[in-house]
Amino acid sequence: MTAVRVTDDPPDVDPGHDVDPGHDVDPGHDVDLGHHGDAEVGPGLVDLAVNVRSGTPPAWLAARLAASMGGLAAYPDATAARVAAAAAHGRTPAQVWPVAGVAEAFVLLARALRPRHAVVVHPQFTEPEAALRAAGHAVDRLVLDGGFTLDPARVPVDADLVVVGNPTNPTSVLHPAGTVAALARPGRVLVVDEAFADTVPGEPESLAARDDLPGLVVLRSLTKTWGLAGLRVGYLLAAPDLVDRLAAAAPPWSVSTPALAALSACTTAGARAEADVAARSLAGDRAHLLAGLSGIPGVEVRGEPASSFLLLRTPGRPDVRGLLRERGWAVRRGDTFPGLDGEHIRVAVRDRPTSDAFVAELAAVLR
Repeated sequence: MTAVRVTDDPPDVDPGHDVDPGHDVDPGHDVDLGHHGDAEVGPGLVDLAVNVRSGTPPAWLAARLAASMGGLAAYPDATAARVAAAAAHGRTPAQVWPVAGVAEAFVLLARALRPRHAVVVHPQFTEPEAALRAAGHAVDRLVLDGGFTLDPARVPVDADLVVVGNPTNPTSVLHPAGTVAALARPGRVLVVDEAFADTVPGEPESLAARDDLPGLVVLRSLTKTWGLAGLRVGYLLAAPDLVDRLAAAAPPWSVSTPALAALSACTTAGARAEADVAARSLAGDRAHLLAGLSGIPGVEVRGEPASSFLLLRTPGRPDVRGLLRERGWAVRRGDTFPGLDGEHIRVAVRDRPTSDAFVAELAAVLR
């Protein structure tokens, strides 16, 4: 793992703490943190670039959303949604705050906190670093290499804000709960992005129910499993005082009435059981895709995937994404994630016939 300082300050400005002496400060060269998978999708392309589950939202959820439209004349009231999400994780409503997607949570963190030493563990979703930088905060990158194993000892002791994904986008790696929990300490805010936690059967490594860890903020999303990217809805879990600080940074009524209805609906015991069934089906589909890829020379699966997508590397072939696009397949480019390059692509797990067709196309491209 390597730590690299990324800041908008000019090179001769002392950021206030030491940088790993083995790495240069390079504020002028950076990846496109604002690039996301939806930019890869286009007419006539099979979408393997966006990690939203196919065939969603289910009919019962669509009906709940439609019924919520009758309340649009009133301002949104988050009370019931906070109660529902709290019950799902054994928390109190004061420990829950709804957000307009996890991306808004990163903006609230950047607005509400004043970190002296922020560390983002990469490769991961780029919005937390983008939000911090937009708010004027300097950011250190801790870039995981090899199998993307997280070692808490490599996180700087003086880091007072640490952001990590679990399971991590785009690597699909699931860190052990104990390893992530070891990052928590007094005086530090530990942000764990669990946007894909419900894609793992049983959510064994989730920290969502932990209210004993100092400074812990867990972020959850309804986007992926329930197909609600266009609705913008998620929630954060934290100690009540930290929830209050983050809520104070939010615009009034930022989460709409239909989004709050979805939050109430998708955190019930029945909905969570349905999500777990989908996660188990996903695990079978992922194993099927991995088996197909194992027969293609020149393809590496990075890390040990546990979520709804895979990170692939095609050594010496940065042209693969473009060639797949010419053949009608949209995959997520990897070179906009810190720590990755153009030889990497992220591929969503779909149904088995779609995966079989993709494997055949990838094999043809590499031949």
